[in-house]
Amino acid sequence: MGKNKVFEKDVEEVIINEKEIKQRIKELGREITESYNNDDDIVMLCILRGAVLFMADLAREIDLPVVFDFMDVSSYGASTESSGVVRIIKDMEENIEGRHLLIVEDIIDTGRTLKHVVDMLQTRNPKSIKVVTLLDKPERRETKELEADFNGFEIPDKFVIGYGLDYAEKYRNLSYIGVLKEEKYC
Repeated sequence: MGKNKVFEKDVEEVIINEKEIKQRIKELGREITESYNNDDDIVMLCILRGAVLFMADLAREIDLPVVFDFMDVSSYGASTESSGVVRIIKDMEENIEGRHLLIVEDIIDTGRTLKHVVDMLQTRNPKSIKVVTLLDKPERRETKELEADFNGFEIPDKFVIGYGLDYAEKYRNLSYIGVLKEEKYC
């Protein structure tokens, strides 16, 4: 597993290694760059905290002017299941009216939280809203009309940690995506 040996005993399996993550982020950067015009100003909205590492690496692969902003949204707490109640803890600061918005997510699971965020941000009249996610769990999706415009990896319905994803605020600093052993969260 490499780095972060302190957590190796908690990881059941590595499903996406560091090299695969880096390669896919380069590809996503090219896809995103090609989907906009060269003079487009893009507001990259990081959904905290899980998407921070992904956004930092992805931004360096996008060959367009970008502005960073952040939103902290919660629907999980210290659980492995979404509560269904979406709370905005920190709203974004940039005015997005008439601007392209690229929402950067770590994972789309049920889709409830992201749907809530997208619906709310639509009322602010952006020029466009696109979503990029590192991970997608389509078999968990409740909101069928919600799909990412750019998708890093499709993964099975397992509880994953690493590369920004956590359980009770731990494991974010793993350099890979792994499956957390069930005894760690049950």
